[in-house]
Amino acid sequence: MAQKLKPRYDGTWRPEPGKTLPAVPEGVKPVWRFKTPLDGVVAWDDKVKGRIEISNAELDDLVIARPDGTPTYNFCVVVDDIDMAITHVIRGDDHVNNTPRQIHIFKALGKEPPVFAHLPTVLNEQGEKMSKRNGAKAVTQYRDEGYLPDAMVNYLARLGWSHGDDEIFSREQFVSWFDLDHLGRSAAQFDEAKLRWVNAQHLKAMSGQALDSWVRSALQAMGIQADERLPAICDLFKDRCDTTVALAQWAKAYYADVQASEEDKAKHLTEAALQGVKSLVAKLQAMEWSGTQAAAIAAAIKEVLAEQGLKMPQLAMALRVLSMGTPQTPDVAAVLSLHRKETLLQRLMSA
Repeated sequence: MAQKLKPRYDGTWRPEPGKTLPAVPEGVKPVWRFKTPLDGVVAWDDKVKGRIEISNAELDDLVIARPDGTPTYNFCVVVDDIDMAITHVIRGDDHVNNTPRQIHIFKALGKEPPVFAHLPTVLNEQGEKMSKRNGAKAVTQYRDEGYLPDAMVNYLARLGWSHGDDEIFSREQFVSWFDLDHLGRSAAQFDEAKLRWVNAQHLKAMSGQALDSWVRSALQAMGIQADERLPAICDLFKDRCDTTVALAQWAKAYYADVQASEEDKAKHLTEAALQGVKSLVAKLQAMEWSGTQAAAIAAAIKEVLAEQGLKMPQLAMALRVLSMGTPQTPDVAAVLSLHRKETLLQRLMSA
């Protein structure tokens, strides 16, 4: 170290022809070391980084067993790979420095090394290595925040691999398409906004029935028990959401009280709009609520518009604010139809 050289074993007990080895100091239990070639190179064709050559002069005689006889990492992984007949080792590029040592051990044991592929590190949004200190989350936190497993697999796969311009794919497609020839050589950067977009695409592609269990769990975490309407609610609102938690927030309006902002009330609950709401309530009270009432509600809304001389936005915004607590929703008739009749009438008459 004083000579600014790389710290390494000096070869004191390395056996060589004609060399007399010094005695082992009293009270010292020796380790076992691997006798690394002194000259030449160790090389491999990495499936990500291409041809890599390391001079044997850069390597020392690594420890393969500790004083108590327990084997070390580089020896263990080689034996393990041989035992399991591993053909490909795909790992992070922080393991590149281990590879020449492991190749030597493979060959010393009479085995051909597997194919190696060293993937670049995934960086956080600030371009730093991800860690708990630098924004990394537990995978369970992504689950709790409403990310779908297939979306996570999709996004993580695209961080270091590509299949043409395909951004969204299923696990089955990924398994079918994956090869080592399209792995990226540059460090990928984790982008949570892109992850949310990928999650939204998977969410939109799922049926309300398939989303039911995910959204039901999110509602349960809020202390809300959903009912048989939930799949239809998911189908109606999924295009507006990027997580199952966001979808659960929409569904919550059907199972818990809502409260519009004073600003939205002042803007949309005008005297004319409320007169239209009152007229619609009378029509809804006489309407049969059988689960297929969306078309009937749409027809009733049209009648009220004609009778009251209102524009659709005037009445629709008021209906949304009163029934959902927000002026922005999907088709107003579809939104109203998923409410229990008594709950809907109560909310519309509360203004």
